[in-house]
Amino acid sequence: MQEFVNFCNSIRDLVESHPQMNIEGARQIVCAINNYLYTTHPNIGTIEKLGTTFDYFSDFHKFWHNHHEEILGCTIDDVNCEKIADSLHDVYLSTQGAAFNSVWDTCGLSNEQVCRIRLLTANQDFRGSRNFYDLANVFESDNTIFDENNIKEEPQDFLRSIDVGGLSQNDKRINYAKNIADFLLSHNCSPYELIDKYDRDIFALRNALIACNAGYGNKKADMFVRDMVVLGIWTGVTGFEKINVASDVNTIKVALRTGIIKTEIPLVSSFLDIFCYQYGYIDDMNAKAWRRVWEIWIYKYPEDQISSPCLLDYFVYNVIGRQFCRESLSIFRGNNCGHIFRWHSGVNKTCQTCHTQGIRRQPASVINKVMPCCDDEGFVAILWTDYVKSLPEDQKIRRCPFVDICADKKHMMPPKSISIMGQTGWRSAYSIEGEGGGGLMA
Repeated sequence: MQEFVNFCNSIRDLVESHPQMNIEGARQIVCAINNYLYTTHPNIGTIEKLGTTFDYFSDFHKFWHNHHEEILGCTIDDVNCEKIADSLHDVYLSTQGAAFNSVWDTCGLSNEQVCRIRLLTANQDFRGSRNFYDLANVFESDNTIFDENNIKEEPQDFLRSIDVGGLSQNDKRINYAKNIADFLLSHNCSPYELIDKYDRDIFALRNALIACNAGYGNKKADMFVRDMVVLGIWTGVTGFEKINVASDVNTIKVALRTGIIKTEIPLVSSFLDIFCYQYGYIDDMNAKAWRRVWEIWIYKYPEDQISSPCLLDYFVYNVIGRQFCRESLSIFRGNNCGHIFRWHSGVNKTCQTCHTQGIRRQPASVINKVMPCCDDEGFVAILWTDYVKSLPEDQKIRRCPFVDICADKKHMMPPKSISIMGQTGWRSAYSIEGEGGGGLMA
């Protein structure tokens, strides 16, 4: 902490020595800030990350590494966890548990084939470019693409075949493809048989996937093993109750806004979160908070419960995080008539008030977009979400079940991360003392 105090004192001294703050004073202060935040130097020390030794990125990086947890001061709020548990239990009862059990289309493939495709691709970030239907089509066109021996020998061909070869951080993707192929080959079995290598302990296999450095972090490993159980591909397993909610920006966003996790200061920008210490810390606390919600739920309602915290993910991530907790309600004004109305889509170009009055082709423009929970007519957007449209008429809801819990925290934002590896990551952004330059690239 003393090094941080010394830096603050140096800035104070520079300000005091330039009371009128001329350009020379500003120049020295900018240089000092840059040197502290984003410049490394000889003998700065090293840090272990992702199985690799790195020099500290800067003096601030060393300070942030040592003190980020106490500065952020993240805590789990049991009172709000209980409120969320009660709300989720109500959802469970109203949907007969269906809200927590999403079984997706396996495209007619066998359990063995689904498991193979998922194991070898779930570690890749597709960024919306591929879904299981697309991957199933690739598999059916040439199943040898998903052969672990072929992937190990030609990982780039595999990435091109599943249409991620043109995405960013290709060097990391190649390593992930090779390492998951090596992991499978080292067990001398098919993906479907992997669970037997771990005595059908789903949690032990999950931990092994994370440890093999194949792109399976907590989130991807939890999602993979969860889906294998929910789809009935792996049965008779143990340890399922140990699998957490797949923590990501959506489940973290909901956790922050509902107040089940709280921080002493708003989360810092990813430009300050060098090597993602904040992201990792909040990610860990988020998983613990949702587990606490689940623990309270099963304690209070032992007759109406789900078997693992990871099953919360379907509703919290997909329904609340992606569909309800976003600015999906568009507020329009008629260009000529002045009518103000709400609509579920910003693509609309017509005054809907005039239209209902039989006046056709009156133009309208969006004047604002808000979350449904921030407007008395938010139901206009809620009713058009994929989730609510899929519900039977007697189960349709008009408001987010967490709306009264979030209160004044509705706009809290989740953390973002900058990759350590890759051409646009921290590793390629070092600036050496006295040399200048450096920094992140677009």
